[in-house]
Amino acid sequence: MPAFGSLVAEPLFLMADTAIVGHLGTAQLAGLGVASALLMTAVSVFVFLAYATTAAVARRVGAGDLQAAIRQGMDGIWLALLLGAAVVAVVLPTASGIVDLFGASDAAAPYATTYLRISTLGIPAMLVVLAATGVLRGLQDTKTPLYVAIAGFVANGALNAGLVYGADLGIAGSAWGTVIAQWGMAVVYLAVVLRGARKHGASLRPDAAGIRASAQAGVPLLVRTLSLRAILMIATAVAARLGDADIAAHQIILSLWSLLAFALDAIAIAGQAIIGRYLGAGDAQGAREACRRMVEWGIAVGVVLGILVVITRPAFLPLFTSDSAVKDAALPALLIVALSQPISGIVFVLDGVLMGAGDGPYLAWAMLITLAVFTPVALLVPVLGGGLTALWATMTLMMTVRMLTLWLRTRSGRWIVTGATR
Repeated sequence: MPAFGSLVAEPLFLMADTAIVGHLGTAQLAGLGVASALLMTAVSVFVFLAYATTAAVARRVGAGDLQAAIRQGMDGIWLALLLGAAVVAVVLPTASGIVDLFGASDAAAPYATTYLRISTLGIPAMLVVLAATGVLRGLQDTKTPLYVAIAGFVANGALNAGLVYGADLGIAGSAWGTVIAQWGMAVVYLAVVLRGARKHGASLRPDAAGIRASAQAGVPLLVRTLSLRAILMIATAVAARLGDADIAAHQIILSLWSLLAFALDAIAIAGQAIIGRYLGAGDAQGAREACRRMVEWGIAVGVVLGILVVITRPAFLPLFTSDSAVKDAALPALLIVALSQPISGIVFVLDGVLMGAGDGPYLAWAMLITLAVFTPVALLVPVLGGGLTALWATMTLMMTVRMLTLWLRTRSGRWIVTGATR
């Protein structure tokens, strides 16, 4: 439960932005749809900072070496700062060109560019949050990230409302509010991790070898995440070419899909820490039993979430838009999202299990296969018709392929490798 609270912070940030910006107009919402997809990609490709750190720290906790566990986490935080600075240096001067590549309309493109340029300044903070969260999860502490996430979400909502409407800054106010909230969260996380490092005598200095090792360990997960983000970017690009109403509806659905995904991923996050600890302590049977139990939870939670989406979808859409064309495009696609939730439950749980085991290379190959299947089918949607509903049916196909590849791996047992390191 604490893992769920901390995980949904970023999609809740996005949903709050979507709700506030959506009432500014369809063009602004369409611009946010393009910009947020790019920003989520810029941050999410580096999610290995959290996932790889969680698994590595948890293994060392299981082996009883807390000093080495925290030292591993500090290397990840230094890597996060370096990567964040590099992303800002690339995205800021190229924001307008990147937006154009996504086919945003003439009306939506200026809003997308404005939001992207400002929000890019928050990327280093979010990468630090990822790495520091990974340290705490590996230490079996999911409560501290929950408290920070709640504070960040409240601050983000208040800042967005005040800057967008109170200060009349429009979509720029939404971006600035999120950036300020993100940096506030990063400062709190750093204070918590630094206190733990001093307590256990772990060095705070950057270690070139440790940073390099963290980067190398994250490469397979980077490939895995890049493939997943490529799928989501392709979906957004296809939706943008269907029209402003469709891309606006896609943005609303994607916000909900992200929230549901992070809710399901909460079980997987707990699994990363628990399985890493079991394997670090040499308990292979405990890891197997934890995997089985989490899959059961994933299916059950997926069913419940799907039912909730079906029941609430007529009341959900008016929160984000008053445009009837956007609502008409979103309603049938939301039904497909609801039906796919049990599949998503299995996918996210098994993904977390294999991450906790440090089985990154297999995850990378599995996502590349999924990308190869998804891409040609998605690109045919504008040609064959079916609109946004057909696009989200293709997204369900993508999740089904992921489920099959992950199930085959976990059934084989090859992911079970015990010891303080893999």
